Amino acid sequence: MRVLIKGAGVAGLTLAHELTARGAAVEVAEIARYVGGGASWFAGGMLAPWCESESAPDTVLALGREAADWWHTVLPGHVICKGTLVVAPQRDTGELARFAARTSGCDWLDADDIAALEPDLAGRFRKALHFRHEAHLDPRRAITALYGRLQASGVRFHLGAGPDFPEAGFDHVVDCTGANAIGQAAELRGVRGEMLMLETPDVSLSRPVRLLHPRIPLYVVPRGDGRFMIGATMIESDDAGPVSARSLMELLNAAYTLHPTFGEARVIETGAGVRPAYPDNLPRLSVDGSAIRLNGFYRHGFLLAPSMAKDAATCIVGMQADNGQQSLVRPSLLAPSERNIIPLQIGAGR
Repeated sequence: MRVLIKGAGVAGLTLAHELTARGAAVEVAEIARYVGGGASWFAGGMLAPWCESESAPDTVLALGREAADWWHTVLPGHVICKGTLVVAPQRDTGELARFAARTSGCDWLDADDIAALEPDLAGRFRKALHFRHEAHLDPRRAITALYGRLQASGVRFHLGAGPDFPEAGFDHVVDCTGANAIGQAAELRGVRGEMLMLETPDVSLSRPVRLLHPRIPLYVVPRGDGRFMIGATMIESDDAGPVSARSLMELLNAAYTLHPTFGEARVIETGAGVRPAYPDNLPRLSVDGSAIRLNGFYRHGFLLAPSMAKDAATCIVGMQADNGQQSLVRPSLLAPSERNIIPLQIGAGR
């Protein structure tokens, strides 16, 4: 079975791995001249399904719990399993209680617990939540490592491929082009996310820290070597242009609230990516004959891509075995507006 995957972001690469593991001959065509372009390159890399459930449907928690194990198995040494710390300024400690009520799997910490967990935050917060089962990774390192592994497994990559890349000769074509499919996939929209990369040798964090800020909730993800990825913004826009001055000021102000030393940090990078999203902010696997679309990961690319890639690979193998007459998809993630989608029930083991 020969499969062409369009798009070399996290969705396309995880699917390529799952299909290769099932014996398919896979080729990947990417319009950019490097893998991981678009939203994947600017992702936070937080494998935090319990934290995300504060504002996301239960489906995100159900599917996202598999992510850390998948990434650890496929790329040993890339996943850091130290949990997530959620804090709030003293005047906003009520937000912690609200956050805890909308999530699960967390422990309450007092000032001494916080100091023991993150010494550089000692004395800055009285209360915090620790989601000890969560993890994180560096998306760029993970994407690069997965690319290398796929090449070693025989996956052929066509970087810099145009939109008219020939599809003849493939049994199935899977569109994983993310935001590039906006305007082509029904209901798909863009949600702009902005990030900063700060560098300072004077702050050390071992795990992602989320700050429940009154104006702009912030997350800080340590990247090692004194570097920190700062992110938060979710703007309803498909503009992938430079970070706005307003966002830059708000992100820096929130980082300063977390620790004043960030006010002296070097800004070594700013960037923005457009996250593809459907109205329910859940990814969809859509099937129309031999054409398949996997898209709509919103802000949950690295978290949900492994589980969705497994389902998509199972779907494709099932279609091949049954001459394209049926597909196996997760019913809760079907695209209701798409035609020719035939759902079957998922086994109890999932």
